[in-house]
Amino acid sequence: MQHTDKIAFLGLGRMGAPMARRLLAAGHPLTVWNRTAAKAGALAAEGAVAAARPADAVRDADVVITMLTGPDALTEVADAVLPALRAGAHWVEMSTVGPAAVHALAARLDGRATLVDAPVMGSTDRAATGRLGILAGGETEGVAHVLAHLGTVTRTGPTGSGAALKLVANTAALGGVALVAEALRLADALGLDEDTARTALAAGPLTGAVARAFAGDAHFATALAVKDLRLATGAVRLPAVRAALAQYARAAEDPALAAADLSRAAARIRTHA
Repeated sequence: MQHTDKIAFLGLGRMGAPMARRLLAAGHPLTVWNRTAAKAGALAAEGAVAAARPADAVRDADVVITMLTGPDALTEVADAVLPALRAGAHWVEMSTVGPAAVHALAARLDGRATLVDAPVMGSTDRAATGRLGILAGGETEGVAHVLAHLGTVTRTGPTGSGAALKLVANTAALGGVALVAEALRLADALGLDEDTARTALAAGPLTGAVARAFAGDAHFATALAVKDLRLATGAVRLPAVRAALAQYARAAEDPALAAADLSRAAARIRTHA
């Protein structure tokens, strides 16, 4: 494959749109699709082709990239895409869907296309500047030049291993943020000064979780946190993570919080028992 591979990018949310824009700027012929068609308008104005249906987007694509909300969305898109997918294409699945969904997709492809599961670490700022951490399972050789525009690739092993590692990493991060929120609730109850307690926590083993709990320049919806932790607790018994899931799920009952960054959920966990 050459650097002018035709790419179909499906899913133009907060992460997908800047990732697709990177590929367009790199000179790839790009066709985009999103369930909410209006989100494709900005990219179309910059030179991408906006497809009305997923099948139309992938029909002539050398590389198909999906960046969707979860396993159900991936299944729905696969239903639409598979009849039109070109034999020999590469499908790069970059959503956070868990390994079971990746293996199910691989079974449906049945060797017709090469599947790489390559979920990402990082938020919208890193997506816009090509500094994502990409956890790639499967054979990446055919798409390495494409992924290089999006960030740094870490090979994780066979197909499904990228999705597995992303789920592990997200579970640790989300559990840590919930723990920080409850630690600060304890600090409040004991009458400690907030800045003193926060500084002490930030100097300890939860440094990254403290920063994420108060992040103001990132966006990871609380509803997505709920989705990820449900995937994790559905795979194995995780009592502590299930407790964190209950906290996020309670916060997500408020539609505004469900759509807001998880730092807002952390604030809610801190103030609600």
